[in-house]
Amino acid sequence: MIPPTLDRPYLAAWLRRTGRQFAASGRLTETAMVLALTEGGSVDEWRRRLRLFLEGRECPSLDLLTKIDLFLAGSKKIKQASVSQTEFF
Repeated sequence: MIPPTLDRPYLAAWLRRTGRQFAASGRLTETAMVLALTEGGSVDEWRRRLRLFLEGRECPSLDLLTKIDLFLAGSKKIKQASVSQTEFF
């Protein structure tokens, strides 16, 4: 995890908050599934990438950070997209 820094306080706060949310069983995988459906790639790739974000070894784009926040906050738009996609499988 990235230690809080003065030049990226929003990212440090996001990492702390998102790390707590991903601590719940299945949340990281659930988020990886939604990102795989909406952004492309496999669930395993997204799980690895999300872990890299949390460890501070990769920095998410602002667009991706916002999408993750929307999903974790329970955005209807993101959840509807994931539900409609999973109905086909």
